[in-house]
Amino acid sequence: MSIALVHDWLNQVGGAEDVLIALKQLYPEAPVFTSIYAPAKMPAVMQGWDIRVNWLDRLPGIHDHHQPYLPLYPLGFAGVDLRAYDLVISNKSGFCHGVRTAPAAAHICYCLAPTRYVWQSAAYLAREGMPAALAAALRPALALLRRWDFAAAQRVSHFLAISTEIQARIRRYYRRQSDLIHPPVDTDRFRPTGKPPEPFFLSLGRLIPYKRVDLAIEACNQLGATLLVAGSGRDEPALRAIAGPTIHFLGRVSDADAADLMARCQAFLFPGLEDFGITPLQAQAAGRPVIAFGGGGALDTVLPGQTGEHFAEQSVACLAAALARFDPAAYDPARCRTNALRFSVERFAQAFTAYVARVQAGQQPQSAYAR
Repeated sequence: MSIALVHDWLNQVGGAEDVLIALKQLYPEAPVFTSIYAPAKMPAVMQGWDIRVNWLDRLPGIHDHHQPYLPLYPLGFAGVDLRAYDLVISNKSGFCHGVRTAPAAAHICYCLAPTRYVWQSAAYLAREGMPAALAAALRPALALLRRWDFAAAQRVSHFLAISTEIQARIRRYYRRQSDLIHPPVDTDRFRPTGKPPEPFFLSLGRLIPYKRVDLAIEACNQLGATLLVAGSGRDEPALRAIAGPTIHFLGRVSDADAADLMARCQAFLFPGLEDFGITPLQAQAAGRPVIAFGGGGALDTVLPGQTGEHFAEQSVACLAAALARFDPAAYDPARCRTNALRFSVERFAQAFTAYVARVQAGQQPQSAYAR
């Protein structure tokens, strides 16, 4: 059976690219079809892949600033003809599920999110820091893009979602049912130390608005609690301006330092609303509990009373109350790690290949996590 992989763009590294690497390991002979590819910005492992771009790759400046070209992506992927392939696997948060496939072919869309740009446009434009004038200019095209995106979703034969939150959005926006396979998490890199935790909370990730690191800072300010903030981003000056004396900014940290911080903190703070969220599972793999906003992917990954706690609303008062109640001795590091291992790379590979095998056999494909 001939297989093709499809990915939205290859000019930045994030969770979507981690998923693509995991898929390529499962199907090493499959070519990767994408819109743009900037080799210098991508992991070295990709440079040996068969990567095929479309005409969008030739547009000026697109490797550095792909967002202004977003209205053109449906045209780019609609022209990608994959009718020669028996199975197409699209790894999508944008428009790549719009490729052309043969009527008899299976198209499995591993949906990282229904296209935020068209369905949650205000939040997306704010999240990406798009200039207000450009955002206003793009809005008239959104209705047309929604119609295109919905129609493309109807041509997908099987939807897989990364979380129960994304399953709900697939139902809401595409009116399609989906199965659930959580994305792979590199749990091997994170290990418990076997020592008592140190008296600091940890935030790790990009310093951008939707991560809501401001809530973590303000709550720790209020309690006089020590918070280490690892990461960088456009919000850093504003966050430094509100930080009290117990808040310490570490900047970008190495993988080794991130694993060390995860293992030593008394708890990892996750106040944003995420489609899934890898870092809470990395902390749990290191044996540490997570205090997370009770929405999005954290509902799937953090077990209240066992591997952490949820706080009910994204407010300083609500998070501060959760931190004040927190007792680091109440959580078993082994239980935290056991929960994280449910999301390991090996578990993903097992679940995904079993799902594909059922599709290939013409059976009703229910994932191990089907809801």
